Amino acid sequence: MVRNIFSQASRWTVIYKSCLIDGAEILGYPGIIHGMYAKGGIELVQHFYMTSNNNLIDFLKARSAVISTESNNEFSRSLIRDAIQERLKMIIPFIDRWPEALALMSQPQNVPTALANLLTMVDDICYYAGDRSVNMSWYSRRVGLAGLYKVTELYMLQDTSEDFARTWNFLNRRMEEAEHLEGYFLQTENASQFAKQFASATFTTARNILGLRWNR
Repeated sequence: MVRNIFSQASRWTVIYKSCLIDGAEILGYPGIIHGMYAKGGIELVQHFYMTSNNNLIDFLKARSAVISTESNNEFSRSLIRDAIQERLKMIIPFIDRWPEALALMSQPQNVPTALANLLTMVDDICYYAGDRSVNMSWYSRRVGLAGLYKVTELYMLQDTSEDFARTWNFLNRRMEEAEHLEGYFLQTENASQFAKQFASATFTTARNILGLRWNR
């Protein structure tokens, strides 16, 4: 599946260009307006991704506001699970075309922005779920969550069950496995210090790529 995504990336770039032209004409603009978007279809994908991430923040703020005082300082597993599901549901209306979007994001020139979008998304989920840790867990949770999101996203593309029930069950199982693996990343103080420095640089760079500020 991944190999097919890469091999057909150039064809899908042409398709997205055609979509830009058709969309402009439907809205009464000349088709040539697609020239305003020099990067082609990836700009549509990136716009959707950032808009969805912003909508997810609204969801997270609303949910985190009702978390009890007793759990505010804890890493909320239920909120993380719900946030991932909420974010994946935003893809469902475009599920038939989402492999094409993944192909565009996989092209070398688009990878930095795609990765930045993913990293800022998981960082926001962790933050609003109450993760204020300053040790190795800060890093391990975010990296683990990024992998969890992507593997569930790929599983969802092949899920034909009603209301994607198999995908949500898959997500639950992967979350349970992730909890068992988390301890592995907390073994040494040296690793913890390295992770804190690396994570800080990585997530700061991601937000810089997107032109975002730390509004917390």
